[in-house]
Amino acid sequence: MMRKFPFLLAALALPALALPVMSEAAAPGREAAHVVEAGETLNGIANRAGVSPEALAKANGLKPPYVVKLGQTLTIPRAKAAPTKATPAKARANEADPAAPAKRAAAAANSTAKAAIAAAKSPEQGNAPEEESVHVVQPGETLGSIALAAKVPRILIAEANGLQPPYAVRLGQKLQIPRTRRHTVKAGDSGFSISYKYAVPWEQIALANGLDAAAPVKPGQSLLIPTLLDPPAVPIAAPTPAPTPSATSKPARFAWPVNGPIRRGFQTGTNHHDGIDITAAEGTMVRAAAAGTVRFAGMEKEQFGNLVVLDHGDGWFTAYAFLSRVTVKEGARVAAGERVGLVGHTGLAKGNELHFEVRQDGKPVDPLGDLPKVR
Repeated sequence: MMRKFPFLLAALALPALALPVMSEAAAPGREAAHVVEAGETLNGIANRAGVSPEALAKANGLKPPYVVKLGQTLTIPRAKAAPTKATPAKARANEADPAAPAKRAAAAANSTAKAAIAAAKSPEQGNAPEEESVHVVQPGETLGSIALAAKVPRILIAEANGLQPPYAVRLGQKLQIPRTRRHTVKAGDSGFSISYKYAVPWEQIALANGLDAAAPVKPGQSLLIPTLLDPPAVPIAAPTPAPTPSATSKPARFAWPVNGPIRRGFQTGTNHHDGIDITAAEGTMVRAAAAGTVRFAGMEKEQFGNLVVLDHGDGWFTAYAFLSRVTVKEGARVAAGERVGLVGHTGLAKGNELHFEVRQDGKPVDPLGDLPKVR
C-alpha cells in the first residue's frame, strides 16, 4: 500500500561495486599461447586469435567434440601453410565423393556468414579486443568470453546494451563496450573538478564508486570514471499479468517498467493495494515508464524500501519500490525507458519484485489502465 509519496531527501549509501579482476594476458590476436578462461570455447578462442578452429585443434591434438578445459594452455599456430592446388587425382576423388556437394555448400555458407559478420563491423571497432568500443559477436562467443577478452566486467556490458538475464548474445550482434578510466585524487581535487575534467556528472562517478555524492573526496582515492552511453533503444515488451487488464481502449500513457508476471494487482476497499507487484530476477533493470523529474530517490523504511518517485507533469506520478539499488538522484531529469533502479526485495517485498504505482492528482489509479495491453 502507498498512502502518500514521501518527498523528503533521503541519504543514499551504496555499497562498492564488486568488479571481477581481469587478467593482463597478451591480446588474443598476437599471443603465441593462450590459457583457457571461464566461458571460453575452441571457436571463440580461434576467432579472437585470428586462426581457424581446425588449425587450432590440430596444433593441440584435440579430438571431436573439441572440448577445452579451464586453465588448459593452447598453442596458437601462427605459421600459415602455403596453399596447395588439388591434383587431378584429388579433384576426381572429390567429384566421386557423394558428400562433396554438401561440403561445398557448407563451405559457401560459412564464407557468406563470415562476410556478413565482417560487413557488420563498425569502423570504431579496434583490432584488439581490449581496445574495442564496439564488438560484433562472433561464432562460439558468449557475453562472458567477450567480457574476458575486452577486460570489462560482464554486468557493465549487459547494462550498456540493455541485456536481460540470462544475458544471451546473438551471432553478428553489435555490442557497445563501456570503457572506463581511473583517477587518483590529488590535493585540491573536488567532485566538481573531477567531473569537469572527465565530462561525467559527479553523481555518476560517486555511484560507480559507491560513494556519497555529498561527501568530500580524499587525496589518494582511486576513482573509477564510468563511460556514459546513450540508453539503448530497446522496446520494452509487456509482461503477462495475472489479473484481467482493463477493457478501455484509450492509448497507453506509460510503458511497462520491467518484464515479468504480476504477483498482485491493484485493489480497492478494505484490503486495498495501490499498485501492482511485478516479479523479476534480482538485479533486473527498472526503467522509467515515461519522461519525468525525480522527486524522491532513496530509502523509505516503513513499506517500500528503496524507492524512486517520478513527476510526469499535469498531476501524474509513478513510483518504483522494493528496489535493490536506486540509480538516479533527486531532481534529475530522466528519459522514457531510462534506468532508475534495479529489482530487489527491500521493504515489505514478498520476494524479488517491483512495486509499481501510478497516481493522478495524488490519488492512486490502476496502472493497467494506462499501460499497453497484453495481446
